[in-house]
Amino acid sequence: MANAVIFDYGMGNLLSLKTALEKAGLNASIGTTAEDIAKADAIALPGVGSFTAALERLDTVKETLQTKVTDGTPLLGICLGLQLFFESSEEGPGEGLAFFVGRNYQLPSTVKVPHMGWNTLDIVKPNELFDGVKEDSYVYFVHSLYPVPEDKSIVCTTTEYGTTFTSAVASKNIYGTQFHPEKSGDIGIKILKNFAKAVKR
Repeated sequence: MANAVIFDYGMGNLLSLKTALEKAGLNASIGTTAEDIAKADAIALPGVGSFTAALERLDTVKETLQTKVTDGTPLLGICLGLQLFFESSEEGPGEGLAFFVGRNYQLPSTVKVPHMGWNTLDIVKPNELFDGVKEDSYVYFVHSLYPVPEDKSIVCTTTEYGTTFTSAVASKNIYGTQFHPEKSGDIGIKILKNFAKAVKR
């Protein structure tokens, strides 16, 4: 069974993501070191913590992570994990992983922030991550920021909440969701199973 390593930023409960990845058919473990990342068949960056604090924790594994992803290891970023794919964030200082050109912005003050609860996906570009997922499927969000990619071709889904924001991206072996698939019921498990299929290819 393929081994997915969830990187621990030292904040939040990662067990729900571990359980969901195991349901999806992966052997999931929680890792904190470059050695953990180096032996992974897939890597997940979870959605807990702040941009700056997470980058500090990632500093010791950043080079290993970037090498693994360049070499083709599937990477899944969830919520904050997705935001870390970009260069910078309004949330705080620090250089992101810069897999993609772009920046993270605060949701508009015209809506209640954080955006918390169920909302729908507008599938703007079909991708293997969303195989079998219908337009307007409901998924679960908890976030105050969202990414704005310079390259719009990586955007798979958008969602409406005070603005139209990017809610999922994909490019080659890099996948990211602004929502939490591990908290999104059957649809979330479907998306994680699709990720697991990509890992096992």
